[in-house]
Amino acid sequence: MVDRARKPSALASTPGLPPQPQVAFSADNSSVTATLPTGESVSVLLYGATVISWKDKDGHEKLWLSEAAKLDGSKPVRGGIPLVFPVFGTAPDHAQTKSLPQHGFARSSRWEFLGKSTSESTPTPTTPAFAATATSAAGAVAAAAADMSVKLDFGLSSSGLSEDARQKWPYAFNAIYSVTLNTDSLTTNLVVTNDDERSWECQVLMHTYLRVEDISSVSISGLSSASYVDKTTSPPSTATQTSPVLTISSETDRVYTPAGDSPDSVPITVLSNDKPKFTVLRDNLSNVVVWNPWIEKAKGMADFEPKDGYKNMLCVEPGAVGTWQVLEPGDAFEGAQTIVLGGGKTQQD
Repeated sequence: MVDRARKPSALASTPGLPPQPQVAFSADNSSVTATLPTGESVSVLLYGATVISWKDKDGHEKLWLSEAAKLDGSKPVRGGIPLVFPVFGTAPDHAQTKSLPQHGFARSSRWEFLGKSTSESTPTPTTPAFAATATSAAGAVAAAAADMSVKLDFGLSSSGLSEDARQKWPYAFNAIYSVTLNTDSLTTNLVVTNDDERSWECQVLMHTYLRVEDISSVSISGLSSASYVDKTTSPPSTATQTSPVLTISSETDRVYTPAGDSPDSVPITVLSNDKPKFTVLRDNLSNVVVWNPWIEKAKGMADFEPKDGYKNMLCVEPGAVGTWQVLEPGDAFEGAQTIVLGGGKTQQD
């Protein structure tokens, strides 16, 4: 054999395809789980399109789910991220939604899994990530895998509702709910379109239960000077957040409207022992509900277990619930949240 001086480099040095995210259904087809090559995962129950688990690469759970949560479709899930639509709470004085159950029908309807999509953002040669890892084919593949995301899409329309729900809310609509998992964040995005010949009104909220180590060590920033409705008083009262951070030491149920000309641009940060644990970014969701049932209310909820679980959870719920969203025929409403682990990047960056 002739030994060529300029023979091609070994094939092993040619970058290969990075590992791909994996998507799998549960044995009973009730839920779908997506897992990134780096180990992060998210699980979504088709009942309610409820996110019931979000884990980091080490398997640490980021959402709180009651040990008594019903996952069989018999009632809305206590924990995770239930989806609230078309009404927040109950609205006995609102003609279009007065007959609906608390928080509407989205969280108690079976959604259709529409499919998955993946994307990657390959580091450029000028970034530290590229310099550190892309010096070999294996390094380039690892870098691409570490920057990968997976999106799960779910659909619900008026034709997919129960007969009872259609009678109580007889309007045609189509909803697409997307759950996107990144290595350091989770995004939930809802697009609702009015397919009716009539206009209708709605409210939207993502009822996120965050897992915390100890509620007594938790504080929340981003709400300073925000007006809020306190739903623990009878009747509900209004006030303004005067302290720079909010701490939880009793039952808390507040609907905040962050201060500023663009309330949905204010990041909400959950800190544990003064260190950022979650940063919640919002898009077209101008309100934030902060909820913790505390001792007595937790005791009174049959599906809230353990009863001292209030110590390990905090609901930070982006929504558009301060007013009604009016959708004319053919109009659409879109709102989203991104929960970033740690301090994260703000929308202003």
